[in-house]
Amino acid sequence: MKLHLERAPLLNTFTGYGSGYVTVNGQRIEKSVVVLPDRIIADWGATGFEALAPEHLAALAFLEREIVLLGTGAVLRFPRPEILRPLIEAGVGVEVMDVQAACRTYNILLAEERKVAAALLLE
Repeated sequence: MKLHLERAPLLNTFTGYGSGYVTVNGQRIEKSVVVLPDRIIADWGATGFEALAPEHLAALAFLEREIVLLGTGAVLRFPRPEILRPLIEAGVGVEVMDVQAACRTYNILLAEERKVAAALLLE
């Protein structure tokens, strides 16, 4: 599916997604990634839902975001509470959803000029 959004130049937006990939500004990404309006963190250590650990989310607590959208793959899965704890203790909102919903929600929050990050688990 392709997504279209009026956006300010130079901001990262999701322009599409499908089975096992997302596209950001037309660039296809096929591994777990963190997308922020001004940069992409391609070397995020989380390789999939089963490998997700507290330290993966602790690294996101320092990004100065008000909300992190955690895309758990093709289906919605909720991580154990101890995995989410680093973000919660840092006062960062976290919303868990499937990757497609995270992409759509990120674009909406970005258009509202919210301080958002999308952490996507692509397997």
